Amino acid sequence: MKVVPYRKTNELRPMSNMLSLFDEFFNRFYEEEGEEDNFRAMAIDIMEHDKDYQILANLPGFKKDDVKISMHDNQLMIEAAKDVTKEETKGTVYRCERYSGSYRRNLLLPENVEANKISAKMEDGVLKLTIPKKEPTPKKEITIE
Repeated sequence: MKVVPYRKTNELRPMSNMLSLFDEFFNRFYEEEGEEDNFRAMAIDIMEHDKDYQILANLPGFKKDDVKISMHDNQLMIEAAKDVTKEETKGTVYRCERYSGSYRRNLLLPENVEANKISAKMEDGVLKLTIPKKEPTPKKEITIE
């Protein structure tokens, strides 16, 4: 008799692989510091309006000087870094939940944006990006000769 390893397949539920990817992503968000990548993904909201897209990113405790926004090949990179300052305290710390480190988010923008007109504003720990849309080009008909 030959023993064949059993591998569970998800042929009947094709979306389960996608769902497990989402679970893995969100579980990684809550992992403790000291993992191989020393950054976390910030929480964002993306909204589409008639003339632009808006992105709201939560960056509590960060100042605008701590945030770097860059654009390359229609990819928008938002990075925020906060130096870790260790204080000597007397007494016992039972739990430390305040995060100090880096956040990073890389977003692929659609082709219909004007990358050179992106504006950013930071207020009360929320970064607001406004990304204008390009005016649609009229459809051009090509005549056959």
